Amino acid sequence: MLAITPPPSSPDDLLFARIADDLSHQGYTVIPNALPDTLASSLFEQVMDLDSHAYNEAGIGRQNDLTLNQFVRRDEICWIEGQSPAENNWLKWTAGLQQYLNEHLFLGLFSFESHFARYQPGDFYRKHLDAFRGEANRRLSVVTYLNPGWLPEDGGELVIYDIDSDEEVVKVTPAYGTLVVFLSEEFPHEVLTAKRHRHSIAGWFRVNGSCNERVDPPR
Repeated sequence: MLAITPPPSSPDDLLFARIADDLSHQGYTVIPNALPDTLASSLFEQVMDLDSHAYNEAGIGRQNDLTLNQFVRRDEICWIEGQSPAENNWLKWTAGLQQYLNEHLFLGLFSFESHFARYQPGDFYRKHLDAFRGEANRRLSVVTYLNPGWLPEDGGELVIYDIDSDEEVVKVTPAYGTLVVFLSEEFPHEVLTAKRHRHSIAGWFRVNGSCNERVDPPR
């Protein structure tokens, strides 16, 4: 009887497996050149074509509690709603990641939200958490970068800290195609001052926070 050879894993599955393994062992992953080439290039083209009026000043908090504070953050954002082929492909790709992580890590990821983020020279985002322990909203944070030719003197690094010791865990150069995923409740982080225009996508996988008559909205 002939043995059945399992089909080869796709590049996405191999990447998703690495992400899952890193999350299970250390709670975060940083993977250079992770984003598929065609996806990265289409997202970069869209970012370059976005009108300045498409961006809004980023705030802190959610919905009615949203406040603007330029002492904490100075970036601008444009929410991704699936209104272009590039956005749709990004959302399909993250949906594949969501399914893989739910199947292999049983995280119960329920929804995903993301936006383009633009940092102009001098912009930053002070140390913060994407979610607070026990609030059960954002479970995983996802960041990918769209900055060709980024140099060390350009600044704008993402710095991730240990929540207990406050020591630096890793400093990430926002180089084109780099992907970062980490547990939202476990890792304070900041964006250091950018010295040139810096483009990225920030996103969050959420669990279902709805209960009784309270609906936990996507954002």
